[in-house]
Amino acid sequence: MDSGPILFFDSGVGGLSVVAPTHALLPRAGIVYAADSAGFPYGTKSEGEIAARVPALLGRLVERYRPRLVVIACNTASTIALPVVRAALDVPVVGTVPAIRPAAAMSVTRTIGVLGTDATVRQAYVDDLAARFASDCTVLRHGSAELVRLAEAKLAGGETDPSRYRAVLGGLFDQPGGERIDVIVNACTHFPLVAAELAAAAPAGVRFVDGGPGIARRIAFLTQGQGWPEAPEHGAVFTRLGDAERALAPALARYGIAKIEGL
Repeated sequence: MDSGPILFFDSGVGGLSVVAPTHALLPRAGIVYAADSAGFPYGTKSEGEIAARVPALLGRLVERYRPRLVVIACNTASTIALPVVRAALDVPVVGTVPAIRPAAAMSVTRTIGVLGTDATVRQAYVDDLAARFASDCTVLRHGSAELVRLAEAKLAGGETDPSRYRAVLGGLFDQPGGERIDVIVNACTHFPLVAAELAAAAPAGVRFVDGGPGIARRIAFLTQGQGWPEAPEHGAVFTRLGDAERALAPALARYGIAKIEGL
């Protein structure tokens, strides 16, 4: 398996926020970035749709690319389908969960925001994380499909209006007690891709945290002692490869991914 790549999976390009810290730790790791563009976005789909779709797709991808490890670089897919995927595949699977624990450790006001997709923020998994790691905090949540679209548009080279980011954050700060939020969890891998825009739209002093660096450390731990190719290859695969996906080629190239194909 020493020739096998790491397979990153997301509905769109959000998982690139996990690829970046992973590449920093493991520069010789080969990467296959898989985006379910035909099923994008996941955040507005039902739990049943995601639970059926994600394991089936990952089964096909693992058979095709023979990765040494799979990373579900998507909070929505992880909170819904991770146990089923792990049961179905014979390779290690790393999931992505909202970074509520580090957010609670950082918060001074003991009020944190969880910004994710609609599908993620309503999950019982998030309830459990809040109860286990932020029981002394007020945890406010907001789901935004709009922010996912903004991140995708930015990666495709489009301009986005700052007022749209302020409107998204209003979904947290306008809730009762929202003015006390001092840390926001980016509970969607798309959101760190617009970190600068979110920081500019947020009140002064508000900090953002996401799970990307922690996931990268977990990947490094699980592959410790494994060999890597001298000249790793990086590629992207889309479940629908059209003009919109091809427009992402310059953004993918910035992450070292030059080859793009369809599934």
